[in-house]
Amino acid sequence: MSPETQASEALPSRRRRTPRGGRHRGTESFVLPPGAPPLVLAVPGSATGGGGTIAAELAVLVETEQTGQPALVGHLEGEEASLRSVLAGVRQQRPEEPAAVVVPLLAGPHPRIDPMLREAVASAPAPVLLADPLGPHPQIAAALHERLAEAGLARADRIRMMSMVTAASGFLVVTPGEQPALRQAEVTSVLLASRLAAPVFTALLDDPAGIDAAVRQLREAGANRLALAPYIINGEPYREAIAAAAARAQAEYAAPIGAHPALAELAALRYTEAMERALTALEHR
Repeated sequence: MSPETQASEALPSRRRRTPRGGRHRGTESFVLPPGAPPLVLAVPGSATGGGGTIAAELAVLVETEQTGQPALVGHLEGEEASLRSVLAGVRQQRPEEPAAVVVPLLAGPHPRIDPMLREAVASAPAPVLLADPLGPHPQIAAALHERLAEAGLARADRIRMMSMVTAASGFLVVTPGEQPALRQAEVTSVLLASRLAAPVFTALLDDPAGIDAAVRQLREAGANRLALAPYIINGEPYREAIAAAAARAQAEYAAPIGAHPALAELAALRYTEAMERALTALEHR
């Protein structure tokens, strides 16, 4: 059997799922064959932070709803369940495959966290792939929409219509990070605007001038009640910043994305994309 054939056997097989009830309906799962490299969720912060609980919930969803195989969780800070220690414990099953695929638990790029990810992957004793962040993606927009609906700030869907008296008429998506993160959040904002049929603008979480400019644009677009959507998975480190941004915008705000089932699907998708890139590179060697 050729290395290319062996590597292709490690790729997840995509299958259509029977839709589940409720709003968490998925369309596709990614079933990992036995012996495939494990999916490792890389979590910003330490195991004692809020990200640990979110990652643990998503790891269960990745296994039960997507891959059929346990997902590992590694933290970028602290000694407990650190990403470095998790990667030190994985082993290559086949020489043409990575020992693991690291999927960052991030909605987009982050100037402080991205170098930490690269360093942890580079220091692993066996070859490891680093996948892309989870966003931007229509599923992130769907998750933001759902969090807004849960807070009573948006229509839940296009069928069960919420009264416009209770729904916001303009939306501000805020993201931590710098300009690359802002550009990716803007992609999601466009997708969110199409779902909400309302104006959506984007700003960096720690940029008061950017928030003010976005609010002006929303007011000029006719929005008289504003809602803020945090483009953030783990909101614990940003709790005060989110509240401050909402106060500045005179907006109510939804919860961060958290352990939304859409993120489990995206984690499996990013794993698959990283493995497919590796297979393509192997075929062109």
